[in-house]
Amino acid sequence: MRLGDFAHKIRSKNAGPFWVSIDVFCDDEATFQALCAKLKTKGVAEVVAVPFQTIKRFEIERLNVIKFSFPRSTPQGSRYDRDMHGAQFSHLLAGLEIPD
Repeated sequence: MRLGDFAHKIRSKNAGPFWVSIDVFCDDEATFQALCAKLKTKGVAEVVAVPFQTIKRFEIERLNVIKFSFPRSTPQGSRYDRDMHGAQFSHLLAGLEIPD
């Protein structure tokens, strides 16, 4: 099953000109707890093509949200920036396979 099948919503956005954040929203606490156990930071790093050591993971229980933040490969708005708002990462993460 893919992450997009579990999560209520997956959103990615800029977290300043040098970082991107991806938020994985869950409908309820049970889904949140299951994803916290199954969703591996290393798998996220592979999908978004950044070194594992650069990803920060936050589990926000009150909101049933898992957040990943990582440095952008190029600063926002630079000549080589192909995703000005950091919005394309959510689509990549939605397709991540989650183990049973």
